[in-house]
Amino acid sequence: MAYLGAAYPWVKAAHLIFVIFLMAGLFMMPRFFVYHQETAPGSPEDQRWIEREGRLLRIILNPSLILVWLLGLMLMVEIGAWHFGWFHLKLLFVLGLSGYHGWIAGYTRKLARGQRPMSDRQLRMMNEIPGVAAAVIVIAVIVKPF
Repeated sequence: MAYLGAAYPWVKAAHLIFVIFLMAGLFMMPRFFVYHQETAPGSPEDQRWIEREGRLLRIILNPSLILVWLLGLMLMVEIGAWHFGWFHLKLLFVLGLSGYHGWIAGYTRKLARGQRPMSDRQLRMMNEIPGVAAAVIVIAVIVKPF
């Protein structure tokens, strides 16, 4: 433990807590999209979904993503993770989840403009991405296959 010292387990715990918050939001939002798409653009129900999605993004997803990255980078430096093969796999999937978060933010804006570019089935398929990524990340970090 180089620079974090006794704070290391606290930083690690906080990282995991915010990963859980982030993943919950990444699982919830595509489900919101499925229900939102069923509403008529401009209707009162449409407006309620726009507000719900905006709050989820602003209050849960965006802050969680920022904190996951900040705390994760602190942990990376602390353990010298860059030198481990498992970390490169984790980082690749974390970058993918960050891109997925960007897609979610963009799709939220499209729905707010009344656009419905994806089918319910496509959105349900998109909902599988965070689960697959989480499985790979957990295996990489716990099993450390390389």
